[in-house]
Amino acid sequence: MTQKIAYQGEPGANSDMACREMFPELGSVPCASFEDAFEQVSGGSVDLAMIPIENSIAGRVADIHILLPQSKLQIVGEYFLPIRFDLLGIPGSTIEDATEVHSHIHALGQCRRIIRQAGLKPVIAGDTAGSAREVRDWNDPRKLSLAPPLAAKLYGLEVLASSVEDDPTNTTRFVVLAREGELPSRDELTGPAITSFVFSVRNVPSALYKALGGFATNGVNMTRLESYMVGNEFTATTFIADVEGHPDDPRLRRALEELEFFTTDIRILGVYAADAYRARQTASV
Repeated sequence: MTQKIAYQGEPGANSDMACREMFPELGSVPCASFEDAFEQVSGGSVDLAMIPIENSIAGRVADIHILLPQSKLQIVGEYFLPIRFDLLGIPGSTIEDATEVHSHIHALGQCRRIIRQAGLKPVIAGDTAGSAREVRDWNDPRKLSLAPPLAAKLYGLEVLASSVEDDPTNTTRFVVLAREGELPSRDELTGPAITSFVFSVRNVPSALYKALGGFATNGVNMTRLESYMVGNEFTATTFIADVEGHPDDPRLRRALEELEFFTTDIRILGVYAADAYRARQTASV
């Protein structure tokens, strides 16, 4: 049976590109929402889901920090995608004759320079690739789209300007989700590993400081730490974290054991191989 991977968005979106680059052998399945993509995996319709979790410019992707722990899915991989936007129009259109540019709100915010230089009116669309499809359907040379390079090919549009993003370092981190299973052993992950988990601290003074102390004293590098409120309670805070290492590594094992003393619950979301992007970034610093 052909394996499939789900993503949120329309064909040609950045999530679609991440699927094609990391898993070229899998069939990509577009979904209208993140919840739909999660459900596709949970229900067994697809094997994996490619979900954006954070962007180097925009920060945390909304709602994923809540959906992920609730989904009972497991992180089995990660992928870093450089974000590139092209200015697209129907065949024969020009930047000079255009009046509007359509795209997702984040894409519009990340391409302000070209929008201002061209004197275009930004119009928010639900999806970058979706805006390219709409421009094709409208067949109006006055309307342009800001979308990933793949969208031009899929929707038959002309590239009027390429790589128009303001920041060439713009990067989105994706996580690959699968149905829950056994966490991979250290022998299965021989290279650098990432462990993702959520935890809730006790409602006592300096609880977070004490909870994180074990990672500092054991020399464990924490690459991500974010908080969010649970339900309607302003006293119950949950944190989602990524750390370098495998839970079987002695230093991380000791840090997690110490974390248990200052938390009400801990749940590991996944243990997976670190993307090579991390090593390249460290080497360039």
